[in-house]
Amino acid sequence: IVFGDWSSDVCSSDLSGLWGHLLVMAIGMIMTVIMQSSSAAVATTLTALHAGAINFEQAASLVIGAAVGTTVTGALAAIGGSVPAKRTALAHVSFNLATGCIAVVLLPLFLWAIGLAQRHAGLEAGAMSLAAFHTLFIAVGVAIFLPFVHRFSRAIERLLPDRGPALTRHLDDTVLQTPAVALEATRRALRETAAETFRALRVGLGGPADAAAPSEDQLQPALDRLREFFPRIPPAAEDEPLSQSRVAQMHAMDHLTRLQTRLTPPANVRRALDESGMETALKLARAILAQGEAGLRGGAQEGWLPQVEQYATSLVDLRRRQRPEILQHTAVGASAPGRALDLLDAMRWLDRLGYHTWRICHYLGPDNHSARPLTDASDHPDE
Repeated sequence: IVFGDWSSDVCSSDLSGLWGHLLVMAIGMIMTVIMQSSSAAVATTLTALHAGAINFEQAASLVIGAAVGTTVTGALAAIGGSVPAKRTALAHVSFNLATGCIAVVLLPLFLWAIGLAQRHAGLEAGAMSLAAFHTLFIAVGVAIFLPFVHRFSRAIERLLPDRGPALTRHLDDTVLQTPAVALEATRRALRETAAETFRALRVGLGGPADAAAPSEDQLQPALDRLREFFPRIPPAAEDEPLSQSRVAQMHAMDHLTRLQTRLTPPANVRRALDESGMETALKLARAILAQGEAGLRGGAQEGWLPQVEQYATSLVDLRRRQRPEILQHTAVGASAPGRALDLLDAMRWLDRLGYHTWRICHYLGPDNHSARPLTDASDHPDE
């Protein structure tokens, strides 16, 4: 009450010009900070306006100050938070401060527009006019910022770079108490980790290297972080979609764990992969990995998931056709038994690689947040 009387006395004095508006705006900011609510500050302003303690121009400055004052709460909440939380707070502070400055500079124009609406559009004076003013200057701020939103977001990212592991940057402990948000975070981290694993395998199999392929030392910590974070997400048994999403991600994580063991093929498999008869199998394996990587990154055409499955099925069929041929060549002395066994191991190795890639894409692909487990007869036995 004392603070309200003091602010009313100050605002009711003759405060005109830019510095006067800035002083009243500062009072609005202080009110919001003390009340921890811009809505409460605006309600107090409306009461003062209705009582005649302040005029409309001063009320407008108080509302601007209240809007800017909300940034303090956001900034305080971001202290000790994750990088995404700090970026959000910085964007909120920057937008509100810029919008507040714009509103102060253009205040005469806004007041003229409100007066015009009162005279010709039937806008009621008082609370309705003040609400219209608040909406107007916020809308102007949005209209100014919107064309530059991408540049603005990149500037925020440069000011607050994420120094943690890129693949697991979404795994923020602060979201663990919200299962839906936490599961979406793990899904994104799984997609990015899987896509990087596909790229590392593709480059390792002789595919084009558009960038330096990640090493096992980079991919394994990401999977370890996922395996540590995921079990701490609270269960949501009453929410069937979330439960299905959890199961789907567990399947994807299991297949990704198995796939990462193939980042370094055994020596005999590596020798066999260099054989001239492995070109078709290698081409199919690289196609599966390339399509899966593009799909998980959002850069593939529609229908990429069935294409991955088709490639994997073709690789299975190729192995089944070539197996008796390789054994027959050995029986007639056209191939050494050791070489034949290496070729069979290499075919099986590529077959499993394609299988795990397909399953990961099934569980993490588009519109498969809650993909159900596959139980078709083409499943491979556990390794």
